[in-house]
Amino acid sequence: MRSHSGLILGLTMLAGVLSAAPARAEEPAVSCEVPDYLLASESALPKVAEAIKTGHSLDILVVGSRSSTINTTNASDASAYPGRLQAILKEKLPSVAVNVSVEIQAKKTAEEVAADMVKVVEGKKPTLVIWQTGTVDAMRSVDPEDFRSAVDEGVVALREAGTDVVLMNPQYSPRTETMISAPPYLDSMRVVAQQHDVPLFDRFAIMRHWNESGDFDLFSTVHGIELAKRVHDCLGRALSQFVINAGHSIPAQQN
Repeated sequence: MRSHSGLILGLTMLAGVLSAAPARAEEPAVSCEVPDYLLASESALPKVAEAIKTGHSLDILVVGSRSSTINTTNASDASAYPGRLQAILKEKLPSVAVNVSVEIQAKKTAEEVAADMVKVVEGKKPTLVIWQTGTVDAMRSVDPEDFRSAVDEGVVALREAGTDVVLMNPQYSPRTETMISAPPYLDSMRVVAQQHDVPLFDRFAIMRHWNESGDFDLFSTVHGIELAKRVHDCLGRALSQFVINAGHSIPAQQN
């Protein structure tokens, strides 16, 4: 059983690349390319496709933890990945009104979030909900089957609320691999995505690719704001392309 201090350390490490620690020296720009297979999905986003096709408003709600922010006191920070997602989608879809909002569910398990999912979305009526989950459950060693059931419940609730869904799994951190067992939760999310035919944005695999290719050093214990912004920008770019690909509706010249 992990000690309380060990859990806090794990959380700090896991969120390190997205932290707001003071920047050290400016680091060189990176390409942060993503293999095509990680941006492809056999599952579609029909409501997103319809919004793009008709020129109607594309309203996206990101439901997630603090790793969807850079400055933890400002969830709407334009440099965090939801803000970058909005800006990039607006560039790619100039005829569509794109609005991305964030609903922070800090320190909540998937079960706790799923229980309130209808309340979370009912006032905003989004076209698409991007549900970022798995980190808290992994840290608390929640039974993977209970986690799978909770994600299943949340996806069903979102579908019944009339919104498209994208699942986003935890971020990758090489410093936490010996402390937190992510694979069971990654597998559970993959199973739910397949069962409900919803796209899964594999943030874990994408960030691991960046780390292994040398685009980012995610092992370092010190991460500055500028590095965090670059990671978020890369995530926003990857996520925007993923949403567009799953929408299957953008002209080739706008890719």
